[in-house]
Formats: sequence, C-alpha cells, structure tokens
Amino acid sequence: MSDVITVTTPLDDGLIDKLTTGVRVLINGIIYTARDAAHQRLMGLIDHGEKLPFEPRGQVIYYVGPAPPKPGMAVGAAGPTSSYRMDPYAPALLELGIKGMIGKGQRGPEVLEALKRHRAVYLAATGGAGALLAASIKKARIIAYEDLGPEAIRELTVENFPVIVANDAFGGDIFKQGQSPYAQPKTDPY
Repeated sequence: MSDVITVTTPLDDGLIDKLTTGVRVLINGIIYTARDAAHQRLMGLIDHGEKLPFEPRGQVIYYVGPAPPKPGMAVGAAGPTSSYRMDPYAPALLELGIKGMIGKGQRGPEVLEALKRHRAVYLAATGGAGALLAASIKKARIIAYEDLGPEAIRELTVENFPVIVANDAFGGDIFKQGQSPYAQPKTDPY
C-alpha cells in the first residue's frame, strides 16, 4: 500500500519533493476551480500582463465545474473533468507558480516537462466519485467569471480531499508505471 501524506495549501518546493508518483494525498486548505472557459480567460489575462483573480504561487487548480449544492452542502457533485483539455494552458500557469493541478486522465508531454521545470505535480482524483469528493469540500465561493455558471472560478475550502500523485516533479508517470508490469513483448508462440 502506498504512503498517505496530508498537505495544507499553498504548496512549496520542499513538499513537492515528497509528492512522488503513486503517493496518496489528502489536501486541506484552499484550492481553486477552473475548466476550459475559465482557462481561456486566464490566458487572456496572462497574455496582457494582468493579474489573475487569485495569487497563483503555491496554489492548486482543480479541473471541475461543481453541480449546484443540496441543502447543507458547499457544492453538489464535484468530479474531475478530463485534464488534457487544459494542457494548452497548464505550462503558462505553472510558470506563474501553480504547484498542483487536479483532474483525471493523462497529460501531454509539454505539461510533463513543465511539471519538472517548475517543480509541480499533477494529482488525479477519482472520476465518477463526484458526490464523495464533494463531501470533502466545506466552503465554496465564486471569485471570478460568475457568468460561466458551473465553470466560474471558485475558491474551495477542502478537508482531507483525496487524490493520488499521477505525475511528479521528477518525471514519474503513474499511467506508464501502472501499465509496465503487464506489458509483455509480443512473441510468436509457434
């Protein structure tokens, strides 16, 4: 069984060094939501040298558009979206100091290189477990782009939000490591 590390945001380089591929992580503190439309707007700010709606240094972005909350909940179901759609934007955000991204699925080679270059991690949340993940979200408030509805940027306060390190700052890749024990060379049995 892999290690479990409890972290509190914002993240720093010393902590990033401990977050190696396969380590289970429980996140406490503040994380920010952003999906496709919000990332496009963030890139517009970056391209024009303007400030982001939150201080990016050490922060974690969760690729999610939470459902409306039920009574007593901060958000409704809050499952991760496919991360590859944010690949064009991730390197620029990592350069500004983002230390973690949460989503599901593999990342492209440019993102993997940017994780190493900027000492950051990509964390995988369990797809299809949006209700379970929502239970770890204690507060939510929109901080930018309210017109985007579920895709508005939110500041989430989380307690023991469960993720696993999928890609670390050293080039580790859980998607490749997970497949390697089962990969067999093709041979002709006859």
